[in-house]
Amino acid sequence: MTAARAAPDSLPLWPGLLLAGGGAIAFSGKAIIVKLAYRHGVDAVTLIMLRMLFALPLFLLLSWWAGRGKPPLTRRDWLVLLGLGFSGYYLASFLDFAGLAYISASFERLILYLNPTLVLGLGWLLFKRRVTGRQLLALAISYAGVLLVFGQELKLQGSDVVLGAALVFGSAVSYAVYLVYSGEEVKRLGALRLTGLATSIACVLCIGQFLLLRPLDSLATVAPEVLWLSLLNATACTFAPVLMVMMAIERLGATLAAQTGMIGPMSTILMGVWLLGEPFTPWVAAGTALVLAGVWLLTRWR
Repeated sequence: MTAARAAPDSLPLWPGLLLAGGGAIAFSGKAIIVKLAYRHGVDAVTLIMLRMLFALPLFLLLSWWAGRGKPPLTRRDWLVLLGLGFSGYYLASFLDFAGLAYISASFERLILYLNPTLVLGLGWLLFKRRVTGRQLLALAISYAGVLLVFGQELKLQGSDVVLGAALVFGSAVSYAVYLVYSGEEVKRLGALRLTGLATSIACVLCIGQFLLLRPLDSLATVAPEVLWLSLLNATACTFAPVLMVMMAIERLGATLAAQTGMIGPMSTILMGVWLLGEPFTPWVAAGTALVLAGVWLLTRWR
């Protein structure tokens, strides 16, 4: 039985559960850090460049380590990695950062947590995979939860929420495309090697975008707090959780690791209330419960 289907019987569950839970919380902290950085007057192009600049050496090191003793990459490999890096880590990250300027961290995390539903929809659209009635019910529950929180956000923050939600939903779609097309490449290259290389490509794209759109001397006006927050984002909320989730999948299997990751949206809400002063209303609680319930049912029924 492979790790992708179930956890190996020889390994205890608790280390994998800790890794999956810790990785989900660390990933969720990204939105909190971005919202804190925006308070210092930085824009999305500069902020994502700083995150990727600090993360690039770590992912290059991961690529080298994961590729030791393996065949060199072909021209096809590089073209595929370029596409995956663009979709999964550059475009998805940039749209997410841009959207966070308009919506709360809690709402952002709920939209991104719709990812399994988007993967299911893309599988049906692109590969004609069958979708069952129970899966459609799970989708309806999840999207009802997002619409509930969307209505609350619209009431509290105004029409800019529409733009922010659209940008973050675009981020979720972009990452879902990455997941749909990365399956075969994971088998060929390995998860860590593919992640390291694709993310390194995305880092270069983000840095190049900054050099094209912003003067280099604009970095002199960036607040020191933004630099420290970006360093924390790159290490604790980007590189570390990638490793933690991969190690969790190895110990638990993909399904149990994904279910454990449901702690992510809840941790974002709690951190948003604590660190950002975001409101926690009955509507947010109800919407979150619906999204988590829908994704949990979808994971079980798949």
